[in-house]
Amino acid sequence: MNATVARLTMSTLFGHRRGLLLFILPGVLLALCVLLALTLDDTAGFSAALLQMFGLAVIVPLISLLAATGALASEIDDGSIVYLLSKPIKRSTIVLTKALVAIGVILVLGAVPMTLAGLILDHSEPRTAIAFGLGSLVAGIAYTGIFTALSVMSGNAVTIGLIYALLWEGVMGQYVDGAKALSVQQWSLAVIRKLSAATEVESAVRLPIATILLIAVTAIGLTLAIARLRSLILSTAE
Repeated sequence: MNATVARLTMSTLFGHRRGLLLFILPGVLLALCVLLALTLDDTAGFSAALLQMFGLAVIVPLISLLAATGALASEIDDGSIVYLLSKPIKRSTIVLTKALVAIGVILVLGAVPMTLAGLILDHSEPRTAIAFGLGSLVAGIAYTGIFTALSVMSGNAVTIGLIYALLWEGVMGQYVDGAKALSVQQWSLAVIRKLSAATEVESAVRLPIATILLIAVTAIGLTLAIARLRSLILSTAE
């Protein structure tokens, strides 16, 4: 990890309007949970369902999208990536550092709020809340691989990522049986189901397969991003 690249990435992430959105999204989740806890007598019954259908299917993918694309795509779009690539820093170091920063943001603004949301809705089941927090982090790591690769492969990374996050993960990954097996959400649900005491948590993919897929998607995405970034400097120089 390169400290200078990490510092520049943090500045890029929180120096634009997307930085505000990174705080708004978990704020909406927590505000909704607090409102429900204050107005309803029993929120424990639908706690896991809300965390899955809204938190894991919508909030976590969007935070991951903003963090991962903001870490790299914005610099490519405005051309400032050329100055970074001109420094004697390995392309793999650049990509991995930016990915680690994005994962750190997802941990603080995605996984932690999911855990807090679970505790707000059902404080009697901290195990379930922690499971959703860890599941959100696992999903965020996989999303980072996907969106980082997308950032260097397309000039429309945010738009494509938004369609993927909302349509595939938010809808197809929840309701279409054939698509569930290829959904990061379902893979992370396998982890949550293993860690959680909530019997209503179900996954379309078994834990061993889900674990392999989560690792594979992350590794492939980051490898593609590194390879593409190496070719990007060659084309820029030409």
